[in-house]
Amino acid sequence: MLRKIRTILAAVFFVLITLLFLDFTGTLHHWLSWMAKIQFLPAVMALNMVVVVALIVLTLIFGRIYCSIICPLGVFQDILARFHRKKNKYNHSKEVRWLRYPMLVVFVIAGVAGIGSLFQLLAPYSAYGRIATMIFQPIWKAGNNLLAMAAEHYESYAFYSVDTWMRSLPVLIIAAVTLVILFVLAWRGGRTYCNTICPVGTILSLFARFSWLKIRFDEDKCKNCSLCSKNCKAACIDFKTHSVDYSRCVVCGNCIDSCKFGALRYDNAKLHSKANSEKTGSPVDASKRSFLLASALVSTAAMAQKKEKLMDGGLAEIEDKVAPERQTPLTPPGSLSFNHFAQHCTGCQLCVSECPNQVLRPSSDLMHLMLPVMSYEHGHCRPECTRCSEVCPAGAIIKVDKPEKSSIQIGHAVWIKKNCVVLTDEVECGNCARHCPAGAIEMVPLDADNEESPMVPAINESACIGCGACEYVCPSRPFSAIFVEGHEVHKKI
Repeated sequence: MLRKIRTILAAVFFVLITLLFLDFTGTLHHWLSWMAKIQFLPAVMALNMVVVVALIVLTLIFGRIYCSIICPLGVFQDILARFHRKKNKYNHSKEVRWLRYPMLVVFVIAGVAGIGSLFQLLAPYSAYGRIATMIFQPIWKAGNNLLAMAAEHYESYAFYSVDTWMRSLPVLIIAAVTLVILFVLAWRGGRTYCNTICPVGTILSLFARFSWLKIRFDEDKCKNCSLCSKNCKAACIDFKTHSVDYSRCVVCGNCIDSCKFGALRYDNAKLHSKANSEKTGSPVDASKRSFLLASALVSTAAMAQKKEKLMDGGLAEIEDKVAPERQTPLTPPGSLSFNHFAQHCTGCQLCVSECPNQVLRPSSDLMHLMLPVMSYEHGHCRPECTRCSEVCPAGAIIKVDKPEKSSIQIGHAVWIKKNCVVLTDEVECGNCARHCPAGAIEMVPLDADNEESPMVPAINESACIGCGACEYVCPSRPFSAIFVEGHEVHKKI
């Protein structure tokens, strides 16, 4: 019963959080963004103490169920391990202390020192987010586009085609390498990554040692058949000494399910001893504990989401643009400043996968690798869209409403005279002024004393919010004649 309950809950959590990353319609985040916010590390970064305390309490009661139910990377390892079809494929091994705890120290030092790339690389939820965003979502979109083509053939509008493009080659490579490493480790040893590399698993293991409910042996019933050890994907059960390493046990229930003699149980030692001493004769009802486990998990998730209407201005797609060299990277409204964003972001890429305008993408800069930044080759940041601030689980992007977003200045537009088609091609344009939602651009004569002088853009920097509409619609190729330079600290206008 324990294994079935755990498997059902894990499947529900994994499928829903994966759909959150895959969804490009802007629908599911209204209902599922809470799943990202109950992940351990994002909750720590957001100082969401309610979630952090709840997860620690769950661990102190049930053991490391976070790793086997809530964490998508943990559940993903179980899925990968199933590719190894051999039965009874695991063996007991000792805790790899020389690797496990130094990895935690490196992780903490990287976080404190602001080495974001290393910090994000080791974070488990972020690792799965990169895989889902960089690998799974393009495949999902490609499948959608095939359905859209088929639907168009039958004159149906049930599906619509969406752009699929590479947001960042370095981050795609990192995601692919991570996937390969996870597959090899899970195929060979089950939860090897969880119990040797993952810093969150190591942190929770410190509490799991003292959990109230644990997997325990009944030595009188044990026949030393070794099936429990051979089915333990955490390699934490030593059937010879009838011992379980609770720092590595993720309470998957495989051992109890495989034991043919009823020699393993999941309970509290004192309660079990008291029940035996009273000789009630009634068997332990494992289903009640499983129901309690499920109820506790459900109680930690609170969904209070507001609906958002996605508005499309209908701007035509413009291709083959090259991103300008910005002195300061652009970060989303609500991130307050570049430093605040870099210090709190876990690099999970959820904002990247959720951005409906394809503005956010992982940075390829070595110093800020995997940190989402804004660029306007495929779209601009629409003032009515606040989705990234709604889904960010780590507090890197503070939630803002639509009126507030329109007053946040993340950067300002800069005109590059030598690139402007008004001068290079001697044509009339004015795209930047027509599409500026803030009214910060107007067309003025290049030479005020000449009535026939071409009209060029003049920018009111105090009114510009840095949305990038001007940069996106500028027809100049390959570089726009107008681009947005970021501000290290955002301003209110």
